Amino acid sequence: MNTNVQELQREGLSISEACRIAGIGRTKLYEAITNGTLTARKYGKRTIILRSDLQAFLAALPVVG
Repeated sequence: MNTNVQELQREGLSISEACRIAGIGRTKLYEAITNGTLTARKYGKRTIILRSDLQAFLAALPVVG
C-alpha cells in the first residue's frame, strides 16, 4: 500500500469556508458576490464558491503601498 496518500482538497467551498480562507467576513463576501466581483454558484439551496474563483477575487484586490 502506498504510504504517500494525498489529501483531497475540495474545489467547491461553502460561504463559511471561503470566509475563513480569505480572512474576510460574511457580509463583505456577500457584497462581493452581489456586485459581481466574486462568482458564486448555486446547487439547490447551497451557495458554492470555486476555490479558483476565490483565488482570482483575492488576486484582483488592490495592492496596498
